[in-house]
Amino acid sequence: MLTIQTRYTGAKKCALAHPEGATLTTDAPKDIGGDATAFSPTDLVAAGLASCILTTIAMWGERHGLDITGATATVDKHMTAPPAPRRIGRLPVTVTIPAAAVPADMRPRLEQIGHACPVHATLHPDVDAPIVYRYS
Repeated sequence: MLTIQTRYTGAKKCALAHPEGATLTTDAPKDIGGDATAFSPTDLVAAGLASCILTTIAMWGERHGLDITGATATVDKHMTAPPAPRRIGRLPVTVTIPAAAVPADMRPRLEQIGHACPVHATLHPDVDAPIVYRYS
């Protein structure tokens, strides 16, 4: 179990503290009255998905003698449109991996591992979260 302390600091912002000492602030997006001076809570979900995919495939890669240092992931956060309730509707992710880092015969398994990352597995089925892999 992990406990993250969160405190509302006013003006649609929160301060978060990890038990190991890391801190961050969230802010609401401008379209709902925030200043957008920090990641919004839904931005953190999107960022969490991208970083979870990279971390998960990197851990698998390490166990198989692969180093994916330099790999990147981009995620586009799409919120649902009114009159639907405000929520994340789509999180397409593009993962780009140095081609020399992963032999062609290992790529299908690496991609399976990325699709099984804990954040992707946690998302509600109504959230469309396709992952595209590119090797460059």
